[in-house]
Amino acid sequence: MKATLSLTPPASPLAMPTQRLSQPPATHAAGQTPSPWLARYFTFGGSLALTVAASCQMYLTLPLSEAMTATGPGDLWVTVLLWMLLGLFTLTFGWISLSATAALAGLLFNRTQAGKQQLLAKPNAALQGKTVLLMPVYNEDAANACAALAAMAEDLGRLNLNRHFELFILSDSTVPDIIAAEATAVQHLRDRLGETMPVWYRRRTQNTERKAGNIRDFINRWGRSYDYMVVLDADSLIAGDTLATLVREMDADPNTGILQTLPRQYGGETLFARLQQFAGVAYGPVFARGLSAWQGDSGNYWGHNAIIRIRAFAAAAGLPELPGPRPFGGEIRSHDFVEAALIRRAGWSVKMLPNLAGSWEECPPTLLDAAVRDRRWAQGNVQHLAVLLTRGLRWPSRAHMIMGVMNYLTSLLWLAMVTVGLVLSTRFALQESQGLAGGLPPLFDSDRMVGLFVFTMALLLLPKLLGLLGGLLSKARRGGTSRLSFFVSALLELLFSVLHAPIFMLVHSRHLWEIARGQDSGWSAQRRQGSGVIWRPLLASHGVQTALGLLVLALLLWLSSTLLYWMLPTVIGLILAIPLSALSGSKTAGRWLAKWGLLGIPEEATPPGIMQRRQEFLATYSAAIQAR
Repeated sequence: MKATLSLTPPASPLAMPTQRLSQPPATHAAGQTPSPWLARYFTFGGSLALTVAASCQMYLTLPLSEAMTATGPGDLWVTVLLWMLLGLFTLTFGWISLSATAALAGLLFNRTQAGKQQLLAKPNAALQGKTVLLMPVYNEDAANACAALAAMAEDLGRLNLNRHFELFILSDSTVPDIIAAEATAVQHLRDRLGETMPVWYRRRTQNTERKAGNIRDFINRWGRSYDYMVVLDADSLIAGDTLATLVREMDADPNTGILQTLPRQYGGETLFARLQQFAGVAYGPVFARGLSAWQGDSGNYWGHNAIIRIRAFAAAAGLPELPGPRPFGGEIRSHDFVEAALIRRAGWSVKMLPNLAGSWEECPPTLLDAAVRDRRWAQGNVQHLAVLLTRGLRWPSRAHMIMGVMNYLTSLLWLAMVTVGLVLSTRFALQESQGLAGGLPPLFDSDRMVGLFVFTMALLLLPKLLGLLGGLLSKARRGGTSRLSFFVSALLELLFSVLHAPIFMLVHSRHLWEIARGQDSGWSAQRRQGSGVIWRPLLASHGVQTALGLLVLALLLWLSSTLLYWMLPTVIGLILAIPLSALSGSKTAGRWLAKWGLLGIPEEATPPGIMQRRQEFLATYSAAIQAR
């Protein structure tokens, strides 16, 4: 088959104008919905109150008043460092407390009934709109992508709803072998679904604006042919009844611009993938319900596994280029946050359905793959700082952007806090050993510090505790495993989260440093399957982290500082960065844990029919590509 395959429907263009960030558009006349003000006050007001209280305790813990009256040599710098430590603690604690109060808000204020999502449409209402399942791909595994589309189409056919949907693959692939594989897989997909659902395929040769530009090109050419689009990643899978529910909800509320599902991760074989899958099942609903509780109709969009009203998207979400050179300027990388904000600015609602099941995605197979993906996300989130002042944005949309930046900035703040703490500990230890006259008192009020540490850890672990309790009480959440297995799995996930945290601290800090230096992330295809341990990139990526962990350990041992006990998890994580990263990609470890029923998810205990069909199609399409 020729690699130039292009199978597209008749043109039906819909204009998608570029938005002006300095001037809000004419707003859509949306209906008024109650604002979740109580959840918002609880989430943000509660976080602020906790942060102020904790900061006051930290102020009393540090010898700031004594430091400001000391006159010894270098004491001015000690005072400055103590104030820096207090400021860094306040910022990092604020982020921790916000996660905790949001989790509690989801428990207290999320509008659910008996654990089920409150939906507007009747369960069996006839579908009104025409929906396209849209899958942009860029040098992806063609067999995997087409197998998922085939499974979704046949699942809709099983429900006799296939006539309301079409499939459209938007390729930006550039590698000749992958392009040829796409052509083969698409033709087999068309042959199989000839009686079930139309399949369209278009490959661009000019990949302007990347994924956002790919979708924009689709709307400009064929957008008028459809009412809704369900945007998929190459690893997305959505059950037929879930797709039908999304369409019914859009039909029932003409003011809805975007409905975002909560995708669960599945299909992982490596240790890292299984850890992420389990965390998604155990703790994902806690965070998602908290997010849904306070954001209301001013929600967010994650770029996939969501349904979008094409008319709203075309009118309001045409992204401009940011002024200046990359990485701060140019096309917006994390386009989904901005598209949601612009659609909400235009008056359409952007909502999330955190309890709607049947939406899945795959996860990175290793810690290094997650770091590569985070590099692109970090740059995109930093770019959002240039969008914050866009006129007409709702404040929750701005909050989403700030929180996206904080996901990465918190690592840098943590690193800075650790560094300042080490410098101060060294200064005080040397002062004590040299018996300097007029010196400062000990660094910490130890009793108050222990209490503050316990309180901080309690808030940090609160969302995980809520998820653990939910899993222990819900057999469906446990996936058929015993309470003991679920509890042990939670402990394993917590252990690896603690060990991986300092690694990601340095990874994210490096990302921000590269962005500040003007280094662009580029555009690389995601690796979705593990391929064994390759030691050279592990040594290159984690060698500095290991050396830094050893240096910190040596310093603390030399100082005989009690800070060693506080920093031991961080030090161990850094020293073991290379073996931990290697272990994260181990399929052997993943299979061993699965054998003992650990880190399991419900989809493993009872695989949904759509997943089984996807695996069958994957084998068929892979064989066809190999035989071409």
